[in-house]
Amino acid sequence: RAAGSDTTVLLEGESGTGKELFARALHALSDRVAAPFVAINCAAIPETLLEAELFGYEKGAFTGAAQRKPGRFELAQRGTLFLDEVGELPMPLQAKILRAIETKRFERLGGTSTIQVDIRLVAATNRGLRQAVANRQFREDLYFRLSGFPVTIPPLRDRPEDIPLLARHFVEKTCTDMGRKPMALSERAMEVLSSYRWPGNVRELQNALERAVILTEGDTIHPGHLNLQANAVQAPVEDPWASLNLDGTLAEVTARI
Repeated sequence: RAAGSDTTVLLEGESGTGKELFARALHALSDRVAAPFVAINCAAIPETLLEAELFGYEKGAFTGAAQRKPGRFELAQRGTLFLDEVGELPMPLQAKILRAIETKRFERLGGTSTIQVDIRLVAATNRGLRQAVANRQFREDLYFRLSGFPVTIPPLRDRPEDIPLLARHFVEKTCTDMGRKPMALSERAMEVLSSYRWPGNVRELQNALERAVILTEGDTIHPGHLNLQANAVQAPVEDPWASLNLDGTLAEVTARI
C-alpha cells in the first residue's frame, strides 16, 4: 500500500533485518520503477563529505573539487532516494535535508543556482529516532517529515516461520553463485536453524548458510556444517565486583563482602 504512493517511508528495525531490501521493494512496486534507485549510507561517509555526497558540488567549491559533481538527490531524479542509517545524520546537515525534502529544491555546494528535483524518499534506521528526538540528537520536525509512513521490520527471532523459506533461498543462491550442485538441508539442520536466536538477523542467517555450503562436501547440509555455537555472540559475563563499595578501611570493605 505504501509503495503505490509518494509518501515518505521510514523503515525501522535491527541491523541485518533487510531494511534495504524493503526499500528496494518499495521502489520496484512503485510508479517510479523505471527511474533510478539511489542509496546512501549516512553512517559510512565522514561528516565533512556527507553534504557533498548528498547535494553535489560545483567546480572550485573546495580544495580538490576539480569539476562539477551531482549529488545523490540529483541522481535520484524521478526515482527513489534511500537514506540508510538516517539516525546518524549530523545535526547541522539535518536542517538542510529537511528543507530539501519539504521544498524539493536545493543548491550544490559552491553553487548559486537552485535545483528542483522530483524524488520519493525512503529512510531507514536501526536506532529509536523517537528517543533520539527526546535526547535532542535528532530534529523533531525532520523525524515527523520522514515518518509519514513508518514500517517496523521485526527481528528474525520474532518470525521463525520465515527461517525455512529464507534458508532454502540462501542455500540455492549460494550453490548457484559458486557453481555447486543443488544442496538440501537435513531435517535436524532445519530444526537447529529454527531454534537459534539470530542476533545478527537475516544477514547472519545468510552468512551461516554460505559458510555451510562451502563446508559441505555432499549434497546435504547437516547441523555440524552450520557451526552456529562457535559463531554465536556470547553475552557479556557480569562482573560480581563491579558494584562493590570500596570506601572505607580494608576491614570495613571485607565486612561488607
